Amino acid sequence: MTVDERYMRLALDEARTALAQDEIPIGAVVVAGGQVIGRGHNLTETLHDVTAHAEMQAITAASEWMGGKYLTGCTLYVTVEPCVMCAGAIGWSQLGRLVYGASDEKRGFQRFAPQALHPKTVVVGGVLEKECAQLMKEFFKSKR
Repeated sequence: MTVDERYMRLALDEARTALAQDEIPIGAVVVAGGQVIGRGHNLTETLHDVTAHAEMQAITAASEWMGGKYLTGCTLYVTVEPCVMCAGAIGWSQLGRLVYGASDEKRGFQRFAPQALHPKTVVVGGVLEKECAQLMKEFFKSKR
């Protein structure tokens, strides 16, 4: 198992927590120096807040842990490609790396705002893609 897969499994754990709360099952963790410094899952229904995405929760927690708003030496692992809003937050926080699982062709940032991230942010997609996508498929199938 690669390092990226190990941390994506932690993001998947967060996504499963969201699923158990009847939230869209997306999870995220922020890692710095081999340590998880922020984690989150979707809380949009629970908090009645459209901005309460997994990435936003994890970035906020990591920024608090770091004691500052910039996360240049950190990696964000998220189970689904970030939306435009989250890509903007990732860009403003200057995250060093973004690693995501499943692509989101309908709402992902790469379709609508491919330049939203900081120019130095390294992006890696497709890590544990099938597992990440499967959680989403199961959730939306149960809603139809």
